[in-house]
Amino acid sequence: MSLRLHLRRACAAALGLSISATASAGIEIANAHLRLGFERIELPGRETMGLLGTSYLVDVKGIDGLSLGPAVYGAITGRRGGFYTIGGEIAWRRQISGPLGLEAGLYVGGGGGGGAPQGGGLMLRPHLDLLWDMGGHLPGLSLSQVKFPNGQIKSTQVGLVWNVLTDFRYLRGSSSDTTNVANRSGLGFDRIQAVLGRYYPRGRSGRASGGALPGHIGYAGVRAEQALDASLYWGIEANGAASGGVAGYAEYLATLGWETNLLKPGLSFGGRLALGMGGGGDVSVGGGLLAKASLHAGWRFTRTLGLTLEGGVAASPDGDFKAPFAAAALTWHLDAPPTGDLDAPNRRTEFSSGLEQYDAPRRDGSTRRLQAIALKINRYVTPAVYLTGQAHSATGGGAGGYSSGLLGVGASIEPIPRLQLSAEFLTGAAGGGGVETRGGLVTQPMAYASWRLNDALSLRVGAGRIHAAKGPLDSTVVDAALVFSFGVTNRAAR
Repeated sequence: MSLRLHLRRACAAALGLSISATASAGIEIANAHLRLGFERIELPGRETMGLLGTSYLVDVKGIDGLSLGPAVYGAITGRRGGFYTIGGEIAWRRQISGPLGLEAGLYVGGGGGGGAPQGGGLMLRPHLDLLWDMGGHLPGLSLSQVKFPNGQIKSTQVGLVWNVLTDFRYLRGSSSDTTNVANRSGLGFDRIQAVLGRYYPRGRSGRASGGALPGHIGYAGVRAEQALDASLYWGIEANGAASGGVAGYAEYLATLGWETNLLKPGLSFGGRLALGMGGGGDVSVGGGLLAKASLHAGWRFTRTLGLTLEGGVAASPDGDFKAPFAAAALTWHLDAPPTGDLDAPNRRTEFSSGLEQYDAPRRDGSTRRLQAIALKINRYVTPAVYLTGQAHSATGGGAGGYSSGLLGVGASIEPIPRLQLSAEFLTGAAGGGGVETRGGLVTQPMAYASWRLNDALSLRVGAGRIHAAKGPLDSTVVDAALVFSFGVTNRAAR
């Protein structure tokens, strides 16, 4: 396999994408592109912060050049480690002459952190990019403005951008039980891991405000990985503090690993390196750049389930944070590298983007209403039962920097055509933005009603309750979202 193809797969894997040259029967293909960007924005007082952006945009059928999808922006240089936002982006791209092209777009998201003056957390980033098509790769320059309308950040700058062209493969609904397919579909992940771990801060690790960190910090999160060949894999991981008095600490990293089987087919051993952004929760991480190195062992006890144990060390290169860590993960195998055509079971998947609102107690003793953007993905394990992963980040209510990452299980029914009723139970980590969660561990049961507009799109409203295990947060949640439904194949279960 060529180095160029390895690099394209690696970049696509950073957001869980798949690259393939041909379609299989029953599979729909949409053009897509992964964008990586870096720019330095100016904060009040002439302070600068290096901002790394990643987005995955899928072309809209029937509208030439228009694409949309999720995006993440976060600090990796400066002194605002822990500043990051999540949201959605819409863009329009057009070739001007030969390989030269333009892309105009708008990102809308929520977040903040690192003590930055982001106000309620709503972030807008209009941009105009000048791109050079090198055949699958489009490097260029990006003129952008980063603005927090209810905060004090407004900065215009020129940055660097790099696009990787790929595709998004999916099934329209899940009308049949199996599909004959040779390539990955959906988000392209081969496996997902639900992680529980613990950091043990050492050396000069301390709080950004001064003072020592606790002896251990519990965290929860998720890893998603894709094999490059028989031994190498790429992936992403996202974790948040769930105990230890640093509620609001979160991290988002890309990872490269190596793995080999010791006893086929069950026992494996390997190691990995990870690099990305982390911070918040008053943890001193400097500008936000975070690195990890670890060894891990895994046991695959069924075709689709396994257990992974991991130990390693994490450090912030320009901050004081350094901590050995230990973690355990339940591994769910979803897919496999491209093979010859074989029948694979279909699985329904849903991606939704929306807003939620609830009353949140603050550390200053007040209680104020909070608004947040919510990105969710549901993967069905039976026709009625699904697993879900969710990211939420504040956009209003003076809670910029507050975020939560949740995992859970749900069930749905369709009592009449087009109407879907569902309920789910979530747990995970939440904190930051002055919201009082005391440690970070939260639970959130929810109930929803969805109305199907067509085979792919639904409108969904919901209500539930968010509860902090140790803090005063205990409030009713209301939620509204647009849901995109599609089918994927589960080739790991063949």
